[in-house]
Amino acid sequence: MTKIKDETAYKAAMERIEELLPLVDENTPLDDKNSVELDLLTSLASEYEDEHYQIKQPTLVDTIKLRMYEMGLNQTKLSELLGVSPSRISDYLTGRSEPTLNVARKISKTLNIDANVVLGV
Repeated sequence: MTKIKDETAYKAAMERIEELLPLVDENTPLDDKNSVELDLLTSLASEYEDEHYQIKQPTLVDTIKLRMYEMGLNQTKLSELLGVSPSRISDYLTGRSEPTLNVARKISKTLNIDANVVLGV
């Protein structure tokens, strides 16, 4: 097979993958025609998704907001945990300013956010 070139072909491939999934399990031989077809279609669909449905790295603001929601924190409580003013938290969340290295370290540890995300690496 060749590369999936458009959304219609992608949807058809995904439908066929859904049909094949119940027919193939960990006990299915690798040379079984359904297993081979499933492997081929998933590879082609994956390549199409990588090209057309790229998942971007979340921003620090998005990650902080998500973690605040998960932990049940408001801006005031977060400011207390990080030792900064509530207005500074507001500045971080609106993108008006970025945290200092010291505050970034506290954000990483307190909210359990990977340092690479906090530092934008």
